[in-house]
Amino acid sequence: MSKSVLVPDGWRVDSGPVLTSVPRIVLLALAWGSTFLWIDISLRSGLSPGQVTTGRCLIASACLGGVLLATRQALPGARHWPHLAVAALLCNTVPFLLFSLGQQWVTSGTAGILNATTPLWSLLLGLALGHDRKRRTAHYVGLGLGFLGVAALMGPADQGSTLGGGLLIAGAAASYAAAFTWMNRTLSGQGLTALPVATAQMLLATLFSVPLLLVSWTSPAAVEGHRAIAMLPLGVVCTALSFYLIVATIAEDGATNTAAVGYLVPVVALALGALVLRESLSVSSLVGMGVVLVGVALTRVRRSSTPPGPASDRCVDAGAPVGSAET
Repeated sequence: MSKSVLVPDGWRVDSGPVLTSVPRIVLLALAWGSTFLWIDISLRSGLSPGQVTTGRCLIASACLGGVLLATRQALPGARHWPHLAVAALLCNTVPFLLFSLGQQWVTSGTAGILNATTPLWSLLLGLALGHDRKRRTAHYVGLGLGFLGVAALMGPADQGSTLGGGLLIAGAAASYAAAFTWMNRTLSGQGLTALPVATAQMLLATLFSVPLLLVSWTSPAAVEGHRAIAMLPLGVVCTALSFYLIVATIAEDGATNTAAVGYLVPVVALALGALVLRESLSVSSLVGMGVVLVGVALTRVRRSSTPPGPASDRCVDAGAPVGSAET
């Protein structure tokens, strides 16, 4: 039985048949955490980063557009499109491209860990803009620990390819943080429903990514078809489906519990990388993941004055990946 839910930041969503909490969270973690595996396989097939980025956006647009037509919903009004265009760049086109570029030199497991730094970048952005001056000491300690973990994952400075790839992935996480801040400021509380916003945003992201094919192209003859099929789960599961799972989890369990899924993403990414791609689980990767996750956890410590109960738990945190599931 489906039901319409008003998400606390002003987004409405028809959550559809709602799974119970634990299976939904597990499915979301698997879908989200497997993103880096499918990107890696797509790149190994011979597809260029630009083709992976554009293909992912195109597949997700087709899925979301099909559901939009089937449910007879309309796209957002013209006044929202400038804001959606910025969101599409920051939350889709730019990070998708940076992930695809970075994973040419960084393992899928490391990419998954670095993706978990989004809340750290969000806090840093808030401090820079003067919005998060009243923070607890634990938040600053967490910020420092988180970036120490990132430094451990980058490897020695003389490993230029690893360092460069890591910086690209970190840039993608920072782009997500900027996107969530922008979306919370310009799109939330506007009476918009999630599906039309997601569809419009993905259509714009596809439009923005098409020019990448002009500078990043691989001949179809050079592509291994059996590996290129990885683009389907990347677009359908890791992009379109993940969005709905995140929104449903926010509606049912609150934004805090949804953000907690982010702690499972690097674990899933590391496990899939080791099992499927035979990536080594180095001590530095495990230590880096632990330090990053501890740092992120500290940045999310609540003030003791925060009122308890469902209302506070369901407030949207600009540092949480709310409103989009793309990675």
